[in-house]
Amino acid sequence: MRSFGGGTVRGTAATAAVLLAATMLASCGGRGEDGGTQASGECQGQQTTGITDKTLKLGGVYPLSGPASAYGDIPKGIQAYFEYVNKEKGGLDGRQVEFVVRDDGYQPPKAVEEVRRLVEQEQVFALFQTLGTPSTTATWDYANQRKVPQVFVATGASKWGADTKHPWTIGWQPNYISEARVYAKYLKTEKPNAKVAVLYQNDDFGEDLLGGFKKAIAGSQISIVAEQSYEVTDPSVDPQMRNLSGSDADVFLNITTPKFGSQALAADAKLTDWNPLHIVNNVAASITVLRPVGFQNVQNVVSSTYYKDPVDPQWANDAEMKLYKAKMKQYQPNADPNVPYHAFGWAVADSFAKTFTAAKCKTREGLRDSMRSLNNVQVGMLLPGVTMTTSKDDGFPIESMQMMQFKGERWQLLGQVIDTRKEFGPLTG
Repeated sequence: MRSFGGGTVRGTAATAAVLLAATMLASCGGRGEDGGTQASGECQGQQTTGITDKTLKLGGVYPLSGPASAYGDIPKGIQAYFEYVNKEKGGLDGRQVEFVVRDDGYQPPKAVEEVRRLVEQEQVFALFQTLGTPSTTATWDYANQRKVPQVFVATGASKWGADTKHPWTIGWQPNYISEARVYAKYLKTEKPNAKVAVLYQNDDFGEDLLGGFKKAIAGSQISIVAEQSYEVTDPSVDPQMRNLSGSDADVFLNITTPKFGSQALAADAKLTDWNPLHIVNNVAASITVLRPVGFQNVQNVVSSTYYKDPVDPQWANDAEMKLYKAKMKQYQPNADPNVPYHAFGWAVADSFAKTFTAAKCKTREGLRDSMRSLNNVQVGMLLPGVTMTTSKDDGFPIESMQMMQFKGERWQLLGQVIDTRKEFGPLTG
């Protein structure tokens, strides 16, 4: 066990036998062994595990180790936000927030193990972020059976918003189909006859974005001429890149997580006889992915975004960016504020704060209802024009993005924010 800011990070050393022996806790509200606070009035009888009048306990699951460990930067931004709120704002709606972080190594079985620990042993009020489509897929049945909010999961799979059988789980970032729509719109304008080669992760994440792209280019002159998949256990994607380079594609769609994103970018730079327009998906577009490849090797690569880039000078005097950088330095002094994953963490934590504060009942049911009734909510770290909106039947908080291109040592925004709801119509999965 090691300290993580104001919260706690614990490993996965406990055995499965411990889990099997764990006592299943009652899911009803009211004060009792769970230490919850008594709900009153119309909130009477709702779940109050993990929350009192003075405290709020949340749990998150991230790959702090393993092939997707770059995402381990996200909870540092979250922790900085909660420490700022706790120490300078009197807590979240008067409650001190404890954020317990677990490591699943990007392995779904471990994610199940860690989510069960958070719910049954830590008795968290809500699961705030489980990262990755495979890990979240492995845990959302459990969370919904236990009626524990699984709030703003860190994955853009479209099913978090389209599925109505799991009302306790919701995404946050633009879903992969919406992201694919943005790339399709960009190509229809910039390269309407594009021939596309695709590298994608062989799981729900990769298939969701690729499937969305195929639907979005249907009826256009854009075609996919080559596809290669990889497994998260593969040591390298170099063989796949060599195969793709043999196609006559003039666009390369890079659908990868950070480790493999770096590999694909590096391989593309070495393939001197192939020079496609390189589109890297948002989850692998962090500066921490590009830097190891060498900035000189990633010039003119394009991607999409929806939140402010800490190294973009246009935000130098932005009030939210200034606050974020100051509090990162104060509460996470060993973390670089310029890393976009830290800014992502700050943004999603602020989104949670606004959602929780708006809840009529400070109960699990109240949080569930609040996250499903967001109405054009503004979050300071999101790009201007990007807001959060949901309804009972629309679980996609953010569906707007803006294209960006890498120039020099940073991303530069291209064009305007694209609202995919308006451009392509509502997304139903």
